[in-house]
Formats: sequence, C-alpha cells, structure tokens
Amino acid sequence: YQGFPAQKAGLKAGDKIIAINGKPAKGMPSLAVSKLLKGDPGSHFQLTVRHFGADKDTTLTLTREQIRIPNVPYYGVVGGDIGYIRLTQFSPNAANDVRNAFVALKENHDIKGVILDLRNNGGGLLNEAVKIANIFVKKGQTIVTTKGKLSSNNRVYKTPGPVIDRKIPLAILVNGNTASASEIVSGSMQDLDRGVVIGQQTFGKGLVQNTVSLPYGGKIKITIAKYYIPSGRCIQAIDYFGRYKNGRPERVPDSLTHAFKTADGRTVKDGGGIKPDIIMKPIVFSQVSADLYAQNYIFDFANTFCLQHKTIAPPMKFRISDSVFNQFKKFVLDKGFSYKTETGSLIKRLRQSAKRENYFKVLEPTIDSLQNTLKAEKKKDIDKHKKEIAEMLRVEIATRYYYQRGKTAASLVNDDEVSKAVGVLKDKALYESVLAGKHKKKKTK
Repeated sequence: YQGFPAQKAGLKAGDKIIAINGKPAKGMPSLAVSKLLKGDPGSHFQLTVRHFGADKDTTLTLTREQIRIPNVPYYGVVGGDIGYIRLTQFSPNAANDVRNAFVALKENHDIKGVILDLRNNGGGLLNEAVKIANIFVKKGQTIVTTKGKLSSNNRVYKTPGPVIDRKIPLAILVNGNTASASEIVSGSMQDLDRGVVIGQQTFGKGLVQNTVSLPYGGKIKITIAKYYIPSGRCIQAIDYFGRYKNGRPERVPDSLTHAFKTADGRTVKDGGGIKPDIIMKPIVFSQVSADLYAQNYIFDFANTFCLQHKTIAPPMKFRISDSVFNQFKKFVLDKGFSYKTETGSLIKRLRQSAKRENYFKVLEPTIDSLQNTLKAEKKKDIDKHKKEIAEMLRVEIATRYYYQRGKTAASLVNDDEVSKAVGVLKDKALYESVLAGKHKKKKTK
C-alpha cells in the first residue's frame, strides 16, 4: 500500500528480507518474523534487505505506524459517468468511507449510477452494514433482524439517519466469497428493490456469533441467532443440524427452501445466500495461467519489467504489447517452466495400469503417442491463453507503479461484471425490468 511504512522506507515487491535488527531471517518461521517486525507505533527497527536485481544488501531504518487497511481501497468513474466503489471489509468507519466516496463521486463527476463492489468481501460489523444501506434507503427502514432462542438476542436494526440518495440507479457486485455483512447489504438492496445484484451466488453466512471467554485465556465462538433480511428470509446456506454420511454439515437442499417477496413483489428464496438478479459465469483460469501465477512467474516478470522501465502509462491505459508478451514467453522458457495437467496425470495412470494388467506391450505405442501429442500441445498453451495471461501481467505490472489503488483501477478495464453493471445502469428500461421481476435470469459470460 502506498504511504505505508514499508513503501516510505523504499521497500518494493520482490525484495528479500536478509536480517531484522541484525538477526538473520533465513530459516526463521513466519510468526517469528512477524513478531520482530511488529511493535509500538513510533518505534524504529533496522531491516537488511536485498533489493530485487541487486547484488548487495541494503540496511534500512523503518518507523512503525498503526496500520489501518482502508475499507475502500479505490473509488472512481467507469463507463464515463458511472461511479464505482470497492468495499473490502466492514471494519469501523466503513460506512463513513463509502459515504464519503459516494458524495465525492456525486459532487465531482455528476455520476448517473453507482456500482458497489462487494466481491470477496467476507463481512464484518453489522452496524456498518446497516449504515451503508442507509446511504441508499430512507431513515427507519428495517435492514436486518436477528432471532435466537433467547429473547435478548432478538433485535431489529433500522437505518438510523437521513438517506443520501434514494433515486440513483445502483448495482451491487457479488460472488461466492461475498459473506455475512456483505450479504446483508446486497440482500437488503435486493429485498427492497433498491438495486440490481450482479455476479454469482453469495456464500450464505446468516449466523450471529458471540465470543465467550474460557479459562486460561481461551475463547469460544457460540452461535446465538440468525440474520433475517427485509423480506423475512434467512441467508444461511449450511444446515448444521443436518449431516452428510461423512459427518459434515450439509447445505440446505432446494426442496427445503422457502419463497419470499421483495417490496415490489418479486420472488426470492432463503437457504443459500443471495442469488443475483443477473447471474454471471465465474472466471475460471486455465491450468497454464494458474501455474504461471502460483509459481511466481507473473510476479517475477513484473519485478524484472519494473527494473527496466522507470514509468508506464496510467493503470487504465497501460497495455501489454506483443513485444512485452514475447519477452515474457522467453523469460518463462529460459527458467524452465513446467506444469502438470489432469490429462498428463491420466496418461501416467494409464501407463501404470497397462503395466499392472499386462497390456503395456500392446498399448505402449498408443500411450507414447498420447504423451508426445500432449507435450506438443502444452507448448502452445501460453499462446493459446495469451489474453488471460496478458491481463494477469498487465494488472501485476500496474501494481508495481501505482500500488493497490492502481491494481484495482487496472483490473476494472477488462472486468466483465463491471462492464455488465455499467450496461445495466445506463439502460433505464433494462434496469427497471430487473427490479420489476421481468428480466429472465440466465448466466451471462
């Protein structure tokens, strides 16, 4: 993150920690490293590092600060006149951060709609969720109700203050990692017909838990109630009373879900998180792309690129040229990149089975032919999946120059779900048809 102690001291992605306060870091467990790095705000420590691409160590003095990861790491304008706000957590002041971002977009850009991105947001404080909903719905509106076995756990949460904007078209982006407080916001907007939900079905965490202290410093989380959003439905997806044969809790089956009505009469269901109004297919990366990322080839090439180029275009304009992509291919091949495929594993198992069952002598030429064909096809994989690999490179390289804010901005350029949301918000007839329940749900690319 830009402006954090590591960045201000000159640390960059790819740098290796050699020693902390003179104590060698090699072989040190990550918990021990973390303990040495942390301390009271304002205190100092020395960090010896080997900058990426350097042949000498450098010792830096860092000043510790209280670290606060921003709730809203990015907001801006997409599609010319549509506001975009990414909310990554519901920590204290999350509602104020969203409110301030929204007001800034309205005052400075004359936006015609707004996208609230809750993808991969695992939730947090319930009160912040209620106050975020209050940005878009009137004061006194019930957003969530908790119900438990004890009456003391039964509560109704209503929007506490004046609304900022009840009219502006709203789209909420969600996915399978959208959970808890994020589902309260997205679900309440859907139940109140206040916004269009776009993406994939959410996680389905609708339980209220309290932490209880135990002897010897231990703690235990106890479920005390369930969340119910405005239509009256519970978003909980896992039934902990029902168990599969292997003992694991099971998801609520479709046959046991119940239908509820939104404010304007649309049918919605409980028992499985929030089902989007417009369903988008999740991104599935190819095996070669996943392995290039997991084996740090994308990361390392971005570091190398950064050493060779002092500046790049702004994150939303930066592109990977054919020349840069060819450099990446050479970089990968020079380092001996290899990866396993399911097909390769099956051929290996076929070879083993043929030997065990005494068919190998007859099948060996066929198996060898399959092996050689697969090997030849794998060599084409990087070019075959150039589009998604180039996109990964583009975002990773932009992060080196523009940090987390730049990473988000770069990722929006080719984001199908953001593009879909922009299209819906700009099409008044489509937007209203979705909220009226006349839009047919189908998976969109």
